[in-house]
Amino acid sequence: MARLKANGLEIEYEVDGDPKNQPLLLIMGLGAQLTTWDEGFVDELVKRGFYVIRYDNRDSGLSSRMESAGPADIAAAYAGNPQPAYSLDDLADDAAGVLDALHVPAAHIVGASMGGFIAQLVAINHPDHTLSLTSIMSGPGGHDAIPPTPEAGAFLVRKPGPTREEMIAFGVESRRVFAGVQNPFDLEAERAKVERLYDRSYYPLGFGRQLVAILASKTRIPALKSVKVPTLVVHGADDPLVPPENGRRVAAAVPGARYLEFAGAGHNMPPSTWGDVADAIAQTARQSARHASPAAGG
Repeated sequence: MARLKANGLEIEYEVDGDPKNQPLLLIMGLGAQLTTWDEGFVDELVKRGFYVIRYDNRDSGLSSRMESAGPADIAAAYAGNPQPAYSLDDLADDAAGVLDALHVPAAHIVGASMGGFIAQLVAINHPDHTLSLTSIMSGPGGHDAIPPTPEAGAFLVRKPGPTREEMIAFGVESRRVFAGVQNPFDLEAERAKVERLYDRSYYPLGFGRQLVAILASKTRIPALKSVKVPTLVVHGADDPLVPPENGRRVAAAVPGARYLEFAGAGHNMPPSTWGDVADAIAQTARQSARHASPAAGG
């Protein structure tokens, strides 16, 4: 892993694959880290000829923490008075800044969950940086968003106990709920992932500020109608956190977008989906009329 500077921030990033290949930027979701992307999925993308760039969003992982902003007032945000420390547009500017810092003129932009919100905004606000768009288990935002189920939504505001074990148990339970009812869930594997993420970085204050940024965002439907790059929308059929109607609405808004929905998946990407999703991303990339220049790490 390495660090770069973008928009006055220190951004932790990692690259995989041949820098001469087409660059693909992976953007993770709420409170998540670049290591939240499964290595197996990244390997599938590399096998399909991509130079994969991952990074930690501001306020998560090992990137800059916006400590001067103080704790987020999540209750006020849910009551309709969000006071975000930054916006999702700022996070999209960070994504474009990562590409600029790496001297990558444009990339295939892939985001999951909140990362999908950010990826959409990269395509909207930075079309010159965007070769194609893939929005995974994400939605349109604002009044056009379908809310989570009560059980899933509760995990956004619940606080775990103070010990490492309690926090890890909370993380595992949230993943179980987000996976959806009766879908495959490998308890041992998921616990190992949560432990690795916790030990790398645990920063709930950043989670809160990112959540308020989401709650303060407006619908992207009108702007999505102007997206001209090839677009893929991926969703789990049983997603309780961002129900699949959200993905359908995004796909319906973007001209010519392809919608891909997986049975047996919720708000996650089970290993059974990796090959198919990577194939679909590669197909979407081939539709792009533009060709990325070789990327340079830095």
